[in-house]
Amino acid sequence: MSSPVGTHGAVNAEPERTDRVDGTRPGAAAADSTRADAAPTADPFLAAIELTPVAPQHLDQAYLATTQPCPWPKAYGGDMVAQATVAAIRSAAADRQLHSMHSYFLRPVDVGAQVRYEVEILRDGRGYSTRQVRGYQNDKIVYTCLASFQVPEDGLDLTTPMPADVPEPESLPSSAQALAGQTGPAAEYWSFGRSFDQRHVSGPVYTEVSGEHVPTQAVWLKSFSPLPDDPIVHTAALAYVCDYTILEPVLRAHGLAWADPGLTTASLDHAMWFHRPARLDDWVLYSQRAVSAQHNRGLARGYLHDRSGNLLATVLQEGMIRGPQPANSAT
Repeated sequence: MSSPVGTHGAVNAEPERTDRVDGTRPGAAAADSTRADAAPTADPFLAAIELTPVAPQHLDQAYLATTQPCPWPKAYGGDMVAQATVAAIRSAAADRQLHSMHSYFLRPVDVGAQVRYEVEILRDGRGYSTRQVRGYQNDKIVYTCLASFQVPEDGLDLTTPMPADVPEPESLPSSAQALAGQTGPAAEYWSFGRSFDQRHVSGPVYTEVSGEHVPTQAVWLKSFSPLPDDPIVHTAALAYVCDYTILEPVLRAHGLAWADPGLTTASLDHAMWFHRPARLDDWVLYSQRAVSAQHNRGLARGYLHDRSGNLLATVLQEGMIRGPQPANSAT
């Protein structure tokens, strides 16, 4: 299977035209492949991380990418993290690997629309490189991140253990099975539209909170279909999929479900450390804990382990979480 993300150090070029004469949004065709009557695939994700090199307007390199269709007013934040991951990696030498990334989501991003990613080459040292990536849409900065790369070295090795006594993913219901009988765009998206099979160990929080109202949870993740044998794709997949559920421990602890009327959430910032190579077309366990919630902000931490117990990545994310207001609250 060929990779959609290209190579390191890509040369800037003018983009191909992406206008559609039928008036549909870019990415709409990808949404068609997630219908319940078709086998879901990872194709929407792979399309989202296809970056087109263009001439930079502000920084050193630039790329265009398109956010995926989703049934919400704004694009999924993981699209921006994954697309910026690919842009940063393509600007770095092939002898070094992405080891950390710190992101801020500055403005809502349009669904199914282009984002222009500009990369600034801040530093290239003998062992480390640093990049800044800015995402632009409608002539405004909507996203920014710093990314650090390292030439791999031999040295100390330690890993946070994988949680014990976690059920195997094959024994758990998929999102589609958990939502059986539910209809509507949100249920279809949660079931088939996210490119990854996501199986909650203690039950999901889509329409109601399944299980105890505790600040912890775990989710098994795996792409719906095989991914290319390209490490960049799997690094981008890690960055992409970790944003879907990382705030759920905060919701779970407060008895909140995604479908609750009046619930409003938004990713604010996102930090990620990449520890070891990963394959996201095999099962990965995402164990999560709410760290704090205050002032309508919630912070959560996540660890991603492969089935052998290797720690692949660590995530910290803060999000805005405004719960449903009581009926008699002041407006």
